[in-house]
Amino acid sequence: MDVDPDSVAFCVLATDEEFECDIALQIHFTLIQAFCFDNDISIVRVTDMQRLADIVGDKSEELEDAHCVLITNPSEGSWEDPALEKLQLFCEESRCLNEWVPEITLPER
Repeated sequence: MDVDPDSVAFCVLATDEEFECDIALQIHFTLIQAFCFDNDISIVRVTDMQRLADIVGDKSEELEDAHCVLITNPSEGSWEDPALEKLQLFCEESRCLNEWVPEITLPER
């Protein structure tokens, strides 16, 4: 992310109830959010880390890396993803309402 922030379209921060009181994780999230705000990277938050890991294909037992998932921009000339466009619009609308880190609910399986 710090090597080429222009390639990052979204940052997805995920946590579960068991991690809500984890001070180190909250500090980590604060630093990531500051970096994203400085580099115009949209952030969304989800509350089901296991579901996010399932969606992105993390089949390992270690889910610590699923706390932060980066979605990169498709390369120029490649397909346009309508879902990414909808997510970008949602983030822009949320910022207009002063909700800088909107929370989304992930779809069920």
